[in-house]
Amino acid sequence: MSKFTYTVQPADDGYSVRDLIRRNFSFSSRLMTKLKQNDCICLNDEPVRVHIIPNPGDTVSISLPEEQSDFTPENIPIFPVFEDNDLLVINKSAGYIVHPTKGHYAHTIANGLAHYIIETKQSFKIRFINRLDMDTSGLLLIAKNGHCQDAIVKQMTYNKVTKKYIAVVKGILKDDSGTINLPIGRIEDRIEREVTPDGHPSVTHYTVLERFEKGFSLVELRLETGRTHQIRVHLSHIGHPIIGDHLYGGENVLLIERQALHAHFVSFEHPITGNLIELSAELPADMLKLIEKIRT
Repeated sequence: MSKFTYTVQPADDGYSVRDLIRRNFSFSSRLMTKLKQNDCICLNDEPVRVHIIPNPGDTVSISLPEEQSDFTPENIPIFPVFEDNDLLVINKSAGYIVHPTKGHYAHTIANGLAHYIIETKQSFKIRFINRLDMDTSGLLLIAKNGHCQDAIVKQMTYNKVTKKYIAVVKGILKDDSGTINLPIGRIEDRIEREVTPDGHPSVTHYTVLERFEKGFSLVELRLETGRTHQIRVHLSHIGHPIIGDHLYGGENVLLIERQALHAHFVSFEHPITGNLIELSAELPADMLKLIEKIRT
């Protein structure tokens, strides 16, 4: 787990430990409360109250609190694409809910991660940064501490995280690229969403990668917003539902048994190092098989 340190400078004269942390680190107020409650803030390696005013040359250090999840471990395959002390990005297989819900108490990605943590001899609380539908495959971001989760969610809020998907849809899209800017809202007492005037602003950009004579298109999609079922709703609304999507008019079990949607690319700034992280995940076997069927 990362440790944050700052050496007090002569120009910091009069600033408290709290002031220096606020000036040099972007911790959320919620995390700051946890840090203080758990004695995670030190001055020269000794726990300190944040109102203390340090001297030049002193070292302020912050260790993030140790936390754990209580998900029941299950031996579910986990495929890491990127991992360090603060982040884990996996290539999620289709067919798994991300975390337990009222209808799915177990056999989720969270249960698989609990097993993975034990197998890799780690200790961290599972914090999902993004979500993928059960039958959507691809890149899933997990933070190992609250600071990284807060930081990347903040990047998402300011549209600084790039998320791209690949889908196979019904019909031939006429334009090579375009933007679907239509609000999305709930359908009362149902799991589906719909385009509705009083919905939340929702923007999806698309680029056609390939058109198939049999009446299908391969498209890449970039999300500007992240509404539930956004890509599925938008594509269905313009008359090009995703193949295999039984909720939104694209069901075709002869071609594929789940929606042909894969989160294949993500980029973001690493909250600790500041480096640009760019990650990709190749199309899964069922989507490759689908493309082969409709291409030949």
